[in-house]
Amino acid sequence: MDKNDRDYTNGEITVFWRPSKCIHATTCYRELIEVFNPRKRPWVNMNGASSEEIIRVVKMCPTRALDYAYNKDLEKKKKTGMNKTDTPEETPEIRVMENGPLVLRGNFHVVNTDGTVLRPMKLQSLCRCGASNNMPYCDGTHRKTGFTGK
Repeated sequence: MDKNDRDYTNGEITVFWRPSKCIHATTCYRELIEVFNPRKRPWVNMNGASSEEIIRVVKMCPTRALDYAYNKDLEKKKKTGMNKTDTPEETPEIRVMENGPLVLRGNFHVVNTDGTVLRPMKLQSLCRCGASNNMPYCDGTHRKTGFTGK
């Protein structure tokens, strides 16, 4: 757990924000500014919409920088000693972000042109604009270049 991680609750659900995973895809605040407003502090207002609407938008987060759990499930996890954000294995997924990177999630290996396996991670954002200073990974440069690779 990173010291910058934050939890927000409305009593029914808790939203977890992990800034180190965030690629600023802007999905959260484009979809639900009443809850996710980066101009306000705190930037997450759990009273801004229903739990169902918050969950819908959190599930859209391409990197899982935002995640959620029902509070009743968190209590069960606490009793069994599980981490609050432990989740079962999921089917691997590749998501194309509009004007942004390819986001890969799941168990897989990214292999370099010389055959070496790049750093194994459950979540990777791969550059599509070609301007990243950390190729093949996205570093957010697409926002500065005006990349429109829908």
